[in-house]
Amino acid sequence: MAPPPPQPLASKERSLFTQVVKNYENKQYKKGLKAADQILRKSPDHGDTIAMKALIINSQGNSEEAFALAKVALKNSMKSHVCWHVYGLLYRSAKNFEEAIKAYKFALKLEPESQQIQKDLALLQIQMRDYQGYLQSRRAILQQRTGWRQNWTALAVAQHLAGDLANAERTLTTYEETLKSPPPKTDTEHAEAILYKNSIIAEMGEKERALEHLDAAAKNNPDRTSVMELRAQYLLNLGRKEEAAKAYHLLLKRNAEYRAYFEGLEEALGLDKSNVEELRKLYGDVAKDNPRGDAATRIPLEFLEGDEFREAADQYLQRMLHKGVWSTFNNVKALYSDSQKRDTIQDLVEGYAAGMLNTQANGSAERQINGDSDLFTPSVRYFLAQHYNYRLSRDLPKAMKYIDEALSSAPESVEYHMTKARIWKHYGNLQKAAELMEEGRTLDVRDRYINTKAAKYQLRNNENEAAIQNMGKFTRNEALGGPLGDLHDMQCVWYITEDGESYIRQGNLGLALKRFTSISTIFEIWQEDQFDFHSFSLRKGQIRAYVDMMRWEDHLREHPFFTRAAVSAARIYVMLHDQPDLAHAKMTNGVNGEKMDSAERKKAQKKAKKDQEKQAKEEAERKDSKKPGAVDQNGDPKKEDKDPKGEKLLQTSEPLVEAMKFVTPLLEFSPKNIKAQQVGFEVFLRRKKYLLALRTLLASNALSSSDPTTHEQAIRLGHTFRTQTEPPDRKVQEVIAAEFDPVLPATADLSKHNDDFLQKHHKSAPHVQACLKVRQLLDPSSSDKNQQDVIRTLALEGSSLEDAVRGLELLKEWKAKDQYRDDYLAAAHERWPEATAFKKKGD
Repeated sequence: MAPPPPQPLASKERSLFTQVVKNYENKQYKKGLKAADQILRKSPDHGDTIAMKALIINSQGNSEEAFALAKVALKNSMKSHVCWHVYGLLYRSAKNFEEAIKAYKFALKLEPESQQIQKDLALLQIQMRDYQGYLQSRRAILQQRTGWRQNWTALAVAQHLAGDLANAERTLTTYEETLKSPPPKTDTEHAEAILYKNSIIAEMGEKERALEHLDAAAKNNPDRTSVMELRAQYLLNLGRKEEAAKAYHLLLKRNAEYRAYFEGLEEALGLDKSNVEELRKLYGDVAKDNPRGDAATRIPLEFLEGDEFREAADQYLQRMLHKGVWSTFNNVKALYSDSQKRDTIQDLVEGYAAGMLNTQANGSAERQINGDSDLFTPSVRYFLAQHYNYRLSRDLPKAMKYIDEALSSAPESVEYHMTKARIWKHYGNLQKAAELMEEGRTLDVRDRYINTKAAKYQLRNNENEAAIQNMGKFTRNEALGGPLGDLHDMQCVWYITEDGESYIRQGNLGLALKRFTSISTIFEIWQEDQFDFHSFSLRKGQIRAYVDMMRWEDHLREHPFFTRAAVSAARIYVMLHDQPDLAHAKMTNGVNGEKMDSAERKKAQKKAKKDQEKQAKEEAERKDSKKPGAVDQNGDPKKEDKDPKGEKLLQTSEPLVEAMKFVTPLLEFSPKNIKAQQVGFEVFLRRKKYLLALRTLLASNALSSSDPTTHEQAIRLGHTFRTQTEPPDRKVQEVIAAEFDPVLPATADLSKHNDDFLQKHHKSAPHVQACLKVRQLLDPSSSDKNQQDVIRTLALEGSSLEDAVRGLELLKEWKAKDQYRDDYLAAAHERWPEATAFKKKGD
């Protein structure tokens, strides 16, 4: 039986229905509901009205009731395009774009001429990267309204993104040919379209034609910088180097600090690092024209050598230090990869410092390095403090000496306090570092930068409450959730990530998971936020920026903060799989409860469970008596966080399934990140997905065959294959044997393979630690020897503070004897006496 046609309304009700639509569009939801109910009293089965009522209710935050009403509307009016359109809008608001697209397509079949449905469908198609579908939709929209430029531009964008560059150019040209008169110079939309078309021609590889088009069509374009940059680049690509050199000289007159212009000019003139004299002349001429500029005097330090470098560096450093430029060290530290240049700079600035001492002692300046500048002395001390604090020239006692001298002359300098805090951080004393940074913050309470640095150092020292109090000085504290809630609203990913990592160190895995899940949610929001730009960018004519945004969004989850949070979250879920008790007990003596015996652990778990039940009861009572929910700045109701401490996240029954929510985007979008591959291995191995585990291992090995964790994981996988009680399917075994053989031959003696790797890398603490973990796995009886060998890694010359902390964690993981742990702490404390990680409680 065919569904009934949409129910007609009387004249009065039709007018009311129009009012309902207007009320919804104007966000007058109460009036809209009142009008809808008035219609439904007369026509209770009118599907379109029920659908509009569902849409309004959904906008008020009740999506479940809205979907139920939408289904009733469809049942009553299956052939109504309004009902199907609303159904699609509901799915769109629920972020279920696949179902929304299906609903829009059904609505479009019922009403093929509806521009609104077609536009909504097109927006979802481009959001889902359905380029062919988007192309069809944009072609249909253009056929309906050929007079609008943005419809032509949208079709060209669709063709461009679908890879059909020739037709994209043809579409833009066709529209230009329809214009009866040339657009005015003030028509920025036309100017942008011209440059967009030019970029398409260049992307097709036709640089000659792109240059001709640029010279002909863009000579009066208001975006002069882009036109000049494109012209210079095209000339260079075409080998017309003399013209390219002139073009880059013109660009340098506009901006003599942009390094890319210098690089283009060097290439146009055919100069490389061996043409030292020509390069010196080139940069000298630019420096004469821009005496106050920096780039023309700084860049030559990269190609000059020996005495020429020393002379140029001396002039550059003295000029900057006399002017008191705070960023002088940051400007030159890139040169430190060359040890000779690093030593030369050190010798020069140490010479300035010695000259200052001579001046103070003799009362006269034999070397005119101090001059009349009051800024020179503190600038030299500040430079040397940063120099000796830097990883390639680190000498922390000297760094502390110079920063103390600088502070003695300017005790209220925020920058000096920040540098001293960094020095203490590199000593390993996070408590002193946090105190110094906080002291610096109090010197300028209106400076947001020092405020955030103080909060970051407090988080590194696990002072979460102090950190959020500091951040609260620059947040809207009336927001739901206070300062932390506002930081989430403002998507402050650095703070949320640092907060989560702090909670991991404290063993509070629930709050750590909460923070990392928030990071994942923020990246989902960024993915969804592009939705509005699909129409906005076309409307405003910002096409090149829009295409760049689309390509950036395609690689969004390669972002370092997402990778960092996702790896940490996946590791927590692996821990929960290995130690399910962690979900029900907050161990006060470390994440693994390593200092508790079994009776104490059971007692702690029982107490934690009671605390959780009590907290859940209090939460339920509070909800029963709570006030009306908070609303956001638009007046829409805010969703209440039902798991503020992450306890539900922690108590998942399938931790490895939850881990895959982080691992899947990591492996898809960050395949070159070795940590992503390694955490993927851990998850796949526990899920007994051996082929996938092998794939991640091979990827890690391709990225770094000598990586210690990759070595450890390879032997663990080989050991698993040899000891498992239920071997995989024969075909799987064959694939594994063929692929795994280059990394670890099937006949290899695992212990010997591990010993060979250890012999090859015996001077590297991370490699030694990885080999000891393997030895512990293969031969648990060697536990005492392994623990002693971990202690010996502290004596390795290249062993770092981070390596030492990792060694301590390894002993905790093995539940080492107190004697070995005390010996390790004593040896580590002797080598790094200031590091808080190796101080016993009470010290």
